[in-house]
Amino acid sequence: MLKFKDHVIESAIFDMDGTMFDTERLRFKTLSSAAQELFGQPFTEEVLIGSLGLSAKKAEALAKQHYGEDFPYAAIRQRADELELEHVRTHGVPIKPGLLPVLERLRRSGLKMAVATSSRRAIAEEYLINANVFKYFDLLVCGDEVTQGKPHPEIFLRAAAALNSRPGQSLMFEDSENGVRSAAEAGGLVILVEDIKPPAPEVAARAFARHPNMRSFLLDLAACTPKLPMPALTEPFPQAINQLKAGIHGFGAMGGGYLAQVFSHWDGYTRPAQIIASTGNALLREAITAFGKYSVRYGSHAFDQTVQRLHMVDPADEAAMIGMYRDCEIVALCLPEQAIAGQADLIAQGLVARVRQHSQSLTVLVVLNKVGGAQFVHAQVEAALLRQVSPRECWRILELTDFTETVVTRIVSKLSEDALLRQLRIKHDLYARNVAQVRQATLDTEALANAVPAEHADALAPIVSSLRDAGEPASALAQLHLVLFNSESDMALYAQRGSELLEHLRQVETVPDITEIQTLKNRLWNGPHAIIAWYGALLGHATVGHAMGDARVQALLDELLASALQPALGRLYPAQRQRIPELARTFRQRCAHAFKDPCERVGRDPLRKLQRDERVLGSLRMVMEQGQPIEGLATGAALAIWYALRHPGAADDPECQTLRVLHAQRQSIVDVLTWQGEDDTQLGPGLDLQADAALIEAVQTEFDRLREALELDSPAVA
Repeated sequence: MLKFKDHVIESAIFDMDGTMFDTERLRFKTLSSAAQELFGQPFTEEVLIGSLGLSAKKAEALAKQHYGEDFPYAAIRQRADELELEHVRTHGVPIKPGLLPVLERLRRSGLKMAVATSSRRAIAEEYLINANVFKYFDLLVCGDEVTQGKPHPEIFLRAAAALNSRPGQSLMFEDSENGVRSAAEAGGLVILVEDIKPPAPEVAARAFARHPNMRSFLLDLAACTPKLPMPALTEPFPQAINQLKAGIHGFGAMGGGYLAQVFSHWDGYTRPAQIIASTGNALLREAITAFGKYSVRYGSHAFDQTVQRLHMVDPADEAAMIGMYRDCEIVALCLPEQAIAGQADLIAQGLVARVRQHSQSLTVLVVLNKVGGAQFVHAQVEAALLRQVSPRECWRILELTDFTETVVTRIVSKLSEDALLRQLRIKHDLYARNVAQVRQATLDTEALANAVPAEHADALAPIVSSLRDAGEPASALAQLHLVLFNSESDMALYAQRGSELLEHLRQVETVPDITEIQTLKNRLWNGPHAIIAWYGALLGHATVGHAMGDARVQALLDELLASALQPALGRLYPAQRQRIPELARTFRQRCAHAFKDPCERVGRDPLRKLQRDERVLGSLRMVMEQGQPIEGLATGAALAIWYALRHPGAADDPECQTLRVLHAQRQSIVDVLTWQGEDDTQLGPGLDLQADAALIEAVQTEFDRLREALELDSPAVA
């Protein structure tokens, strides 16, 4: 049962051509070709459109009215059937966008379902099977099984009766004028999904609901079917495919280890037909393409989750990248901040192509780990658009593009290239062994001959043998998987409310003010994560997990979270007080298990993280203003500077090299803290000598204390 617009619904009955499948245009083409072939001239558009929704008998009468009684309609229709089947068997049935998620939601709502089509049963069954939607329907009523075709209500009345359903509690889906009349006369709740020829206004007025396409109806349906709760980690992805494409611009830890999972869960009812992902790592691209899938490992659960249906592209392939933005329903932008400007022109080209070709909206999830990241990307893309199109077209494109701010609540690490190469070598050896085992099982031709009639046995044996030969490599590879990411298990992706699409994605939680969640995560996670990585590296620990085994690191983290950040954030954001302890607890647990999270990777770019209002100094200022203890965060800032000055992991960073020269020349922590870098780019901390005097003094004190505690006057820290 389904409650739809205050009506209790117990069944759904679908017309096929023009409603579920975009076959009316194909039918026009094949009928005209057949008429040209057998009669010497094609059908006129008037006759073709006039035939929409008619039974075969009425369509024949209409054709003979125009072309005379000798017109060979039956032969033409039969030839058109042959041409249409040839096309469908070669290219597949053209499914209307939005159909599959509609069928999935209706079926999972417990409705009985039928098809009521003017097509012959042989054609209808082949199309439904070809499109892989036959499974959704309990029964079919076809044009060659009724006495009176549409617009007579017989076909819908018979379908409802066969379902033991009352017409008044049946949604009846139609696209044509005759179909709407038929369903309305049957007493059904008519859902008009427009196709080639919209019904006359007086006929359309008989519909219970009118939609320009199936995806429009899906929005109505989604409002009365439940949004599924956040999935459990081990819950499989939906098996039904929704024809949509999702893009990941930047297949790094966040893109491949998290956003691909978010997209694969989709709305919990269906999943995208394809995820297009870009990476400049050729080894990674080719490895995923070879396997056709990859896995994310959740070590704390001993669980590997496999992501499929990927198409990997090279970001240097402009056509492929433009195609991503042109054809995808949603794109996750997972690039570092410094890479956005270089990609803005390419993104703009993709948006121009999308609006010019489809004129459809696009959701861009900005996964930048930066407060104001969406506005930053918007500004970069707007500037690029104005270099390519007129201000008017630029405004139109931006109006259709939703740059959405996000907050990621997951820690993901990517396998190193050496680890990937080792894994590929091992999996290659296993693959070779699996192929050998598969090939050892020979085809039992005798059993096959006994299983089928004699006249089929000789023809069937080579077919089965050929399929076995083709299937051997796939079967051997299916037993293997490629682990590319190590991840923790937190599920929700927080996003700024606004995009209609995001309200339906199962693993996305939209919030009215994303800045509060951003600030909580930035202060509770990003800053402390970098601080314990710097501390762990300077103490000689390889990973965050190993560092957390050191009592000194644990004590500093507890001081940061419990004594400073949680109380200060609770005072600033009283509405989030219940969320704050859980975020802090989750973060601490993750760090304790982060044995594949290298301190050098987490601690990279120390000067960017030490900017005036960023995750460390910004938190220090906030805690100071809220009257909480500041020593832990001052220690964190001092650790960032010591890491930049002394740790080998920062030696190749140009900004760290500049900082080392500056410190060597002046030996002044004040000069280091007030350094801004070239062109006021704020690559250094950039504190103001007078306005930030209290912060400078606090960091100076901790800097000097660490010098003694860690003996940092030695040449270098291993």
